[in-house]
Amino acid sequence: MQLLNQLIQSREQSQKWLAVLVDPDKMKTPELLKQFIGSCEYAKVDLILVGGSLLLNDSLYECISVIKSTTHIPVVIFPGSPLQISDKADAILFLSLISGRNPELLIGNHVTVAPYLKKTGIEILPTGYILVDCGNATTVSYISNTQPIPYHKPEIAAVTALAGEMLGLKLIYVDGGSGAQKPVSQKCLELIKQQTSVPLITGGGIRSLDDAQKAWNAGADVVVVGTAFENDPQLILSFRNRTTVSA
Repeated sequence: MQLLNQLIQSREQSQKWLAVLVDPDKMKTPELLKQFIGSCEYAKVDLILVGGSLLLNDSLYECISVIKSTTHIPVVIFPGSPLQISDKADAILFLSLISGRNPELLIGNHVTVAPYLKKTGIEILPTGYILVDCGNATTVSYISNTQPIPYHKPEIAAVTALAGEMLGLKLIYVDGGSGAQKPVSQKCLELIKQQTSVPLITGGGIRSLDDAQKAWNAGADVVVVGTAFENDPQLILSFRNRTTVSA
């Protein structure tokens, strides 16, 4: 079954997913990466995202190869630029930054990479990407040259997500950005959940199982954790006993 269909099915059954974001620059050696992926398996991680807003080393392909040789957990590229493409992955989030007004990130870069992506044969996941201001300036905001949606304006995020679904996007990803001071608000996730019918992903500022559980309970179908696990790789072990089905 394709990954998108799995996500839709899980959403319909109120089953919640945990995704881990791996930044290739932060995994210093293949051995450390393999150890971390082993912890992901122990914690029953559902999805591994690979990518970053700014990669200093050309290690995306190697990073994905190591992960694929270590686990059967699906690997999805979370691209920070058109250069972040690999046929080793299972799928790619084909991100359209619908919260911004930068035409290159709405459609421009997509036109450039579409022929190359088609040749890879990996699953394409059309995703509306919404950046929310969660307390500090993030790399993605700087690199994308866009203004995030104000934290206390969740209704803007909700109608933006609705417009994205009406445009035919199959997933909505609402993000506070790497290193966000706090997660996207529960109110924001609740409003987006009410307005849309596609799987909802959220990340940024998730520092504990409690943070993740609140996001799931508010309506997120997939919670993404990155920086917290980079800072404390053992933290992922506490996610093993999470509640995976909402009430």
